[in-house]
Amino acid sequence: MEPERKQPVKRDAAATKERILKAGLAEFGTKGFGGARTEGIAKRAKCNIRMLYHYFGGKQGLYIACLERVYTKIRAEEQKLNLQELEPLEAIERLVKFTFDHMRKNPDFVNLAGVENTQRGKFIKKLPQVANAAGTLISTIDQILKKGAKDGLLKEGLDAFQLYVSILSLSYLHLSNRHTISLNYGMKLDDEAWLNDRREHVVDLVLAYVAA
Repeated sequence: MEPERKQPVKRDAAATKERILKAGLAEFGTKGFGGARTEGIAKRAKCNIRMLYHYFGGKQGLYIACLERVYTKIRAEEQKLNLQELEPLEAIERLVKFTFDHMRKNPDFVNLAGVENTQRGKFIKKLPQVANAAGTLISTIDQILKKGAKDGLLKEGLDAFQLYVSILSLSYLHLSNRHTISLNYGMKLDDEAWLNDRREHVVDLVLAYVAA
């Protein structure tokens, strides 16, 4: 009898790329761009370093892909909110709740945004599509604010960019600085009950500010 031939192992390129990308998010998020090592990423992804270079061209290429992943995700989900179809106050409320919940449920975004700020935005410049999508969001908010002011529902003269930066800050700081704030004030900022209260507080704060 002839010996049984072993079937060649098929590589799943998409699955390998996804594992490397997730490993990169974890490695860059915990160690920063400078501290992350390709060896550590490959070990997390359970693949050899050659695969990292094959799919992403190296550490920098993978880091940029990670940035693109987290920023593209939030911009795509913002578009699904269909804010233009809502009444102004409802639209602002939905945006606040979405932003707060997205930050809470996506630590990769919080971590990568912090890392890229230490790089002074050096790599996100290479992703103009991210900036374009952000500009579209601000334009949408501006239209909502103007409509709300015209209808007598919102204050006049509200600045769309200022408002969004405030919403982002209120949804972000307690996550990005949770360790130092928790220790300084003896609070557990990762407590689910506290986060739920924080969400209600942020919604009330923003709506009280924008309402006529």
